[in-house]
Amino acid sequence: MKYNFKHLLVLGALAVMGASCSKKIDEAYNNPNYDVKVAPETLLPQIVSSMGGNYGGHGPLNDIRFIGAYTQNFAFSGIQSNFDRMGYAPGSDNAASFWRSHYYDIGQNNMKMIDWAIENKQWDYAGVGKAIFAWSWLTITDLNGELILKEAFNTDQITFKYDNQDEVYAYSKKLCFEALELLNKTGDNASQASLAKGDAFMYAGDVAKWKKFVYGVLARNYAHLTNKAEYKPDSVIYYSNLAMKETGDDAMVKFAATSVSATNNFFGPFRGNLNGATAAGPTAIRQSAFIANLMNGTNTAFTGVADPRAIYLLRKNSNGTFKGVEPVKGQLVILPGTDRPESFHGVSQATGTVNTAPATDVNCRFIFRNNAPFPVMTASEMAFLRAEAAFLKGDKATALTAYKDGIAKHFDLLMANYNTNVPTADLLTAAKRDAFLANTAVVPASANSLTLPMIMLQKYIALWGHGTMETWVDMRRYHYTDKDATGVQVYTGFTLPAAADIFQDNGGKMAYRMRPRFNSEYVWNINELNRIGATTIDYHTKEMWFSTK
Repeated sequence: MKYNFKHLLVLGALAVMGASCSKKIDEAYNNPNYDVKVAPETLLPQIVSSMGGNYGGHGPLNDIRFIGAYTQNFAFSGIQSNFDRMGYAPGSDNAASFWRSHYYDIGQNNMKMIDWAIENKQWDYAGVGKAIFAWSWLTITDLNGELILKEAFNTDQITFKYDNQDEVYAYSKKLCFEALELLNKTGDNASQASLAKGDAFMYAGDVAKWKKFVYGVLARNYAHLTNKAEYKPDSVIYYSNLAMKETGDDAMVKFAATSVSATNNFFGPFRGNLNGATAAGPTAIRQSAFIANLMNGTNTAFTGVADPRAIYLLRKNSNGTFKGVEPVKGQLVILPGTDRPESFHGVSQATGTVNTAPATDVNCRFIFRNNAPFPVMTASEMAFLRAEAAFLKGDKATALTAYKDGIAKHFDLLMANYNTNVPTADLLTAAKRDAFLANTAVVPASANSLTLPMIMLQKYIALWGHGTMETWVDMRRYHYTDKDATGVQVYTGFTLPAAADIFQDNGGKMAYRMRPRFNSEYVWNINELNRIGATTIDYHTKEMWFSTK
């Protein structure tokens, strides 16, 4: 975990300041007699951007490309992708971007912002900083398991000890309560006008919404523990009810989409991160057969239901239908030309020709536009957390109400943020939402007919594309193919790679964690990696603390 922390604040400031200002900050770090403090409002924009995909391409959006293969959100259009095969990329930082983001881009910047905010009695900035850290620590441990916690951000060290996942979970909770205490403080130098200066890309200084965000982190924390003796469904229900309830509460990272790459959504065509040199290239990412079948009515969980949200999330083929790529096999091998879905930027894949991103995003939808906001946490997700917790508790009436709300709020999310470039006839409306909810193949008339697969599959749809990291937590909690009490697979229709297709180092097992970042940990911290077993070839298949009973 060796990073050059001296330049962290410079990087943070560059996102919102001109060259002359950034030069002054750089000089401050090179001149020991210069005042090194900068205003918290200059640091927060970069910290928030790192919750999506920041200037350097770090953050969740980068890793989602690879994790999405594990969850079959996506599939690579070429064949033999290691991630399609539940493997990893040896000697690479692929799927380790959020590690760098947590320790580097958020990391010391956030530590300094909190410290300086407290010194300045800017309680709101300090509270927001702790809220982001609570989210970041939970997210990174859900990806990697054991982490550098107690010795993190100590710039006097070049090697660091790892701590257990249960300790990181406890620390995330502790940060949540500290954040709430600070966000509840008023007076001194805390004000919405001041917070709004730095909070331009999330909540515009609305402390009430930041508190809902904190409650959302707590709800996630408790919800992830379904395999542990300490699982408390009532806590999930309690905190999710205090979290975001309406679409206006959703935590969304916004992008300005200028000619500077850093200001564009990582998945937009300007940055071109979803395309290979050819349509068959192993890095070209497309919708999977699993999500396409869930929404086109061929998945047995929702047989015959044509989901009106599909046009927002997915791409049609030249036959005008929704089909997807099967993992490992690749679209050129399995799908005839007319059945190959367009790229997420609206480029036809029928001929398998060159697959560069288009110059504009006039045909792009959902999170695949340059200025599309990236959802970090939503009211829809909170409703599904309530639905699952109530169902596992045995309260099916509450579960059904929350289940319906989760679907409705996802419709609302799409209508509020992602109508751009959707054909007029396909635009979602309240009437279409209500008709979908009235379909008993989706929402049973009786609470007794609600099933766990219904809840988790509709949550899968609601998180598709942006909530992939949370989906991976869910799938690992249910060990990819666990069955409910009636013998139905929770993720109905989800098929693991065939034995012959599983990555050669896995020993036939599925992926349960990302490896620590190669270019820091495997270079600088190898002795500690040996201690925790991270140098074994199948370390990525080791189950998480949260997923084991």
